[in-house]
Amino acid sequence: MSKWDKLLDMILRGSSDANIPFNDLCGLLERLGFDRRIHGSHNVFRRADIVERPNLQRSGNKAKPYQVKQVRNIILKYRLRDEV
Repeated sequence: MSKWDKLLDMILRGSSDANIPFNDLCGLLERLGFDRRIHGSHNVFRRADIVERPNLQRSGNKAKPYQVKQVRNIILKYRLRDEV
């Protein structure tokens, strides 16, 4: 199981949203085909076939739990799990 598969499983389980490393979450979104644009402290991700645009900000070296939940909802809604 690769690093990305483990991270995806951890996000989809939802049991440790406060312990997801920010850089890993950003890397996962890029791996899923999202383009990243940085505006100050905001990392905005977009993908042509997805309406939502996750906007992530770092909280120390971790992602904010509510933003992990938003990413989880996007992965589930658009069935992106198999694209990792």
